[in-house]
Amino acid sequence: MSSVVRKSAVAVGGGTGLPSVLRALLDLGFETSAVVTMADDGGSSGALRRELGILPPGDIRNCLVAMAGDPTGLRAQLFQYRFAQGEGLSGHAVGNLVLAALTDLSGSFPEAINVVGEFLDARGKVLPSTLADVELHGVDRMGREVFGQACLASNEYPVEHALLEPANPPAYGPAIEAIAAADAVVVGPGSLYTSIIPNFLVDGVAAALAASRAKRVYVCNVANMRGETNGLDAADHVEALIEHGLGGCIDVAIVHRCDSNEALCPAEVEPVVADDRVVARIEALGIQVVCADLADRESPVRHAPAVLTRVLGEVLG
Repeated sequence: MSSVVRKSAVAVGGGTGLPSVLRALLDLGFETSAVVTMADDGGSSGALRRELGILPPGDIRNCLVAMAGDPTGLRAQLFQYRFAQGEGLSGHAVGNLVLAALTDLSGSFPEAINVVGEFLDARGKVLPSTLADVELHGVDRMGREVFGQACLASNEYPVEHALLEPANPPAYGPAIEAIAAADAVVVGPGSLYTSIIPNFLVDGVAAALAASRAKRVYVCNVANMRGETNGLDAADHVEALIEHGLGGCIDVAIVHRCDSNEALCPAEVEPVVADDRVVARIEALGIQVVCADLADRESPVRHAPAVLTRVLGEVLG
């Protein structure tokens, strides 16, 4: 009896958007890996970076929990538990502290990730895009330079360009290998300049995607990030990726479109516009556009999980 060969998929990004895609790909039956940004310097991750000199564990933790054998079980809940008080503990997630401790015990951040993956019975791999200690910088659309991922994410004005210091840090080899071997690569969703683009500023990641024979899909955000992407439409998001090394690297863009319901969004939520004019601009770049009503009704800044899974299944099928 011949065994069935499962297709493999890689999701590239970070922040809170990547876990939704990981769960969708796993539900669709893909052997799934995550390639995750190492530029985070805010909150618990930032504090651990500064105090212990480790790589940021937060986005890694979120992806491991998303891929856990039981994402709602006690082990997953433990890793997501965040201390609300306590001197030196307030704001830290247990999973971040465990990854920090395991990095110290093993002397290796990737080994710490592997151990946590086994503990959570993770159904896929989580791979840093680089093991270099990098800092994200950017220039906003007023021409001002902004230093640090957290500052860039909360900047008053939209970002124009992002860069890493040091420039072109070496990629983590297994991340490049995963992209090269994948049948599908999904970029995003997530904070455009602070979660997605930093991965492609790592030496070799964009080149690996350019050389890949995979179906390469970009999942655009349904809502803009206050400050970081204010006023940007879906074509602006795609053009930003191209300007940061992804020219010729996107086959399909999945964008949110539900004209009749846009007025129902809370005032503080700015949808990423994808009208006919915007779609035509993306298509003029040689990219197929798939439109769907993707926003979660209860949390309109996020994708509705069931809809995202269905649309990805149709695109990757």
